[in-house]
Amino acid sequence: MKSAVIQMVSQDDVLANLQRAGALLEQAAAGGARLAVLPENFAAMGRRDAAAIGRAEARGEGPILPWLKRTARDLRLWIVAGTLPLPPVDQPEAKAHACSLLIDADGQVAARYDKLHLFDVDVADTRGRYRESDDFAHGGQVVVADTPVGRLGLSVCYDLRFPELYSALRAAGAELISAPAAFTAVTGAAHWEVLVRARAIETQCYLLAAAQGGTHPGPRETHGHAAIVDPWGRIIAEQASGEAVLLAERDTAEQASIRARMPVIEHRRFFSQDALRPAHTSE
Repeated sequence: MKSAVIQMVSQDDVLANLQRAGALLEQAAAGGARLAVLPENFAAMGRRDAAAIGRAEARGEGPILPWLKRTARDLRLWIVAGTLPLPPVDQPEAKAHACSLLIDADGQVAARYDKLHLFDVDVADTRGRYRESDDFAHGGQVVVADTPVGRLGLSVCYDLRFPELYSALRAAGAELISAPAAFTAVTGAAHWEVLVRARAIETQCYLLAAAQGGTHPGPRETHGHAAIVDPWGRIIAEQASGEAVLLAERDTAEQASIRARMPVIEHRRFFSQDALRPAHTSE
């Protein structure tokens, strides 16, 4: 049961991006993948009209969701649709979430994860200031779902800096975790590899880290280095820059052995924020 991780260099033309994503997904399916992960912002990079895109998709007037469902059906492929702007299901005019959809091979939405942690930071690059919350609302739920390659936990990009989310995904039964991303060149060079490897090691999950890897409108430069990391923290496939399709098969026996020999989930001593508060001592 192979999984695929896709690296793109998305631009601001939605239809052109969908065409490129389609070619890469076809390559993944031809290579035997049953599930493929697209990067964050796969359908558009550098656009300032996320709200309008999201409202159009919610009303059934946009191109992205129909394309995703049709492509999944045609290729008989489960797709983690990186992120796209989508408002809450029951509030089509509300502020959009940075939404990662899991589409099954019948073209149905199997799960939806709204990005919990938004990238509101200052970076020493040509852009300097990033305020994702200007365009998106915070998500509020941890999401796992069963897929043909195993139980999948969903995460996105900046989430990688918050290990408590990944502990929650493991506790919910995750065996693989998707992490579609668009790390900046500066933060990626400093932290990307250590973060994706650490999240795989501590959860003993396969980390499916799709990425953007090149220059985009804005201007913006992304780090790339899409990777598949195994539960021991080994990078088993990686692409530095440009477009790529990475393929790997989950070794269920080895994963079970790692978890049995080092049963970290049984050894956890902190299970809630209350447990992390320092105890009061009497004088």
